[in-house]
Amino acid sequence: MIKVLLVDDHQVVRRGLRTFLEVQDDIEVVGEAADGAEGVDRAQELKPDVILMDVKMPGMDGVDALRRLRELDNHARVLVVTSFTEQRTVVPALRAGAAGYVYKDVDPDALAGAIRSVHAGHILLQPEVAGALLSQEESSSGPGRAGSLTEREREVLGLIADGRSNREIARALVLSEKTVKTHVSNILMKLDLADRTQAALWAVRHGVAG
Repeated sequence: MIKVLLVDDHQVVRRGLRTFLEVQDDIEVVGEAADGAEGVDRAQELKPDVILMDVKMPGMDGVDALRRLRELDNHARVLVVTSFTEQRTVVPALRAGAAGYVYKDVDPDALAGAIRSVHAGHILLQPEVAGALLSQEESSSGPGRAGSLTEREREVLGLIADGRSNREIARALVLSEKTVKTHVSNILMKLDLADRTQAALWAVRHGVAG
C-alpha cells in the first residue's frame, strides 16, 4: 500500500481527494493537515510514502513546508497539487524538493497514476515547467562540464536521474550514505546546479541518465 498524507487548507478539497483515493486498491490515506506546519508534523509522525501538498496556504506555505521536510531528512515524496499554473509559483516548489506537480482539476485516474509514479521514484513535470528549469540550468552549465565528473560521480548522477534517494544509491553502489552525499554535493558544485531536480534534468538532457 502507498501511504498518502493530504495537506491542503480547504477541507472540501481534502475530503474530495480522500473520497477518491480510498477506492484505490493500492493507496491508503493515513492523515490530513490544514497547513504546512501541521503537514510537517504529521509527516514526521505518520511517515507517509507520498504527500499531496498545496502551495498556497496560510501560515507556513507548501514551499516552506518542503524546505522544512528536506531539513528533517523526511523521505516522503511530495506531489504538489495546485490551482496555480504560473511558473513563478510552481518552480520554487520543485526547487524546494517536490517530486512533481499536478493541477487540482486533474482527472482522478491521472492523479492516482501520478501518485504511483512519484512513489516509484520518478520526477513528474509538466513540459512547460521542465523547459523553464532546463533553460535556467543550461544557461550556466553546458555539456562540457560533464568532463569534470569522475566515473563514480557519473554513476551517482545517473541514479539521481532515476529518482533514487541517497539511501538507494548507497545500496546500489555499495557505498555509505555519507559518501553518496559527498558525491551529490560535488556533482552540484561541478555542474553549478542548485538541487537534485536540476541535476536529474541535466542528466537527461545530456545523456547521462541510464
